[in-house]
Amino acid sequence: MERFNVENVEITRPGPNVTRIKVHCGSKDASTLPVMLTADRHWDNPKSDHALQLKHLEWAKERDALIVDVGDLFCAMQGKGDRRASKGDIRPEHDTPNYLGALSKTAAEFFEPYAKHMAVFFHGNHETSVIKHKEYDLTDRLSHDINRAGGQSQKMGYSGFVQVQFIRGRASFSWTMYCAHGSGGGGPVTKGVIGTNRRAVFQPDADLVATGHIHESWVMEITRERVLQSGQTYIDTQTHIQIPTYKEEYLSHKGWHVERGAPPKPMGAWAIEFGCHRYRKRESEYQIMRLK
Repeated sequence: MERFNVENVEITRPGPNVTRIKVHCGSKDASTLPVMLTADRHWDNPKSDHALQLKHLEWAKERDALIVDVGDLFCAMQGKGDRRASKGDIRPEHDTPNYLGALSKTAAEFFEPYAKHMAVFFHGNHETSVIKHKEYDLTDRLSHDINRAGGQSQKMGYSGFVQVQFIRGRASFSWTMYCAHGSGGGGPVTKGVIGTNRRAVFQPDADLVATGHIHESWVMEITRERVLQSGQTYIDTQTHIQIPTYKEEYLSHKGWHVERGAPPKPMGAWAIEFGCHRYRKRESEYQIMRLK
């Protein structure tokens, strides 16, 4: 996977719930753009794997990929008055009276070297909890710092659409991806797969659906028959992607995760290489790859 035959990329906001990634193509027939999907970094938690995150950030940098983060980039549970707080779950650099300010400052320092690759930030339940109880938006501040460092990131809500639009001359083609941080516990047996059928019903326009929150990892396709105004019918596929975490909380064999009987969770991210050939959907494609 790598960016190929792309002159420039413009990230815009055509609507309050839509981010559009405009891919201006070169003159050759094919163009590709890799997009990395991440979620549940819980970046400030001591159990968050920074080495693995840096490995994948470098992967994006080497391939000139864009990154869409689908929430809970922060853990942010160690603030004053937070009933979830635990002294063992705070990094030394965040153990300060200016806790939220320290989170913002150190996160900016960590991600700014990859500013041009950070395209979209969604809220997760950890970020919305901070907004609710502390009236501080960690996601908004990080997006601001990324853009000040040369990025063009967009801050979204808890859910929304990301459109990847290939443009060559007057012709264009786009893929639509619905992203939502997620809800519920995922289920010890089903791993959250049941939710794909629910989302397929209320998000019929999405080519792909990406979710996080439950710290699981899988891809599932739902195949549908569609009908055109001409009377022709055709088959299309909606792809559902469950994004894993970067937080390893099982091997300590203690703490809330283990006490509630939760198993080890997959770690890493997913990457999608969007490709456009002759602008017709059946001649365009995307390929999905797991990053571990």
